[in-house]
Amino acid sequence: MLYQSKIKNLSKVQKMVFISMLIAFALVLGYLERTFVPVMPLPGVKLGLANIITLTSLYFLCFKEAFLLVVLRVTLNSFFTGSFITIWYSLSGGILSLIVMFLLIHYSKDKVSIAGISIIGAVSHNIGQLVVVAITTESINVAAAYFPILAVSGIITGILIGFTVNYLLPYINRIFK
Repeated sequence: MLYQSKIKNLSKVQKMVFISMLIAFALVLGYLERTFVPVMPLPGVKLGLANIITLTSLYFLCFKEAFLLVVLRVTLNSFFTGSFITIWYSLSGGILSLIVMFLLIHYSKDKVSIAGISIIGAVSHNIGQLVVVAITTESINVAAAYFPILAVSGIITGILIGFTVNYLLPYINRIFK
């Protein structure tokens, strides 16, 4: 199911354009998400629409390129929102999620569905953020109390993101034919 072989035929410029488009799509999805009414009136509970792009990128790009995409997306998003404090929460969650999903795709792809990878990635994202919360508050109590809420929201949004990516991959694959 990995489509990386098709993208290897692109020139460096074409690949750079493809990555730039993915970053732009992720930023637009992040913007749209901020305009929606929050799913729950709790900080940190979001749909995670930009994760559609992160998960999709893992099927077309190598790890280094997907990592660059996540770092650039989070950094640019923080510039656009003016929310530099949350950059560490977003980076920690995004990078942990990326690593976990990469490992699942490359070592368990036949055993775990795209929705399953997305769910585990979403919960990993939440864990990464809660580690930063525990470090900044110097207490694990807030993170431990908040984990069940974030885990449930991660499972629900992970399912939605996973189904979206599963639907999206064949259409993106057509671009490279």
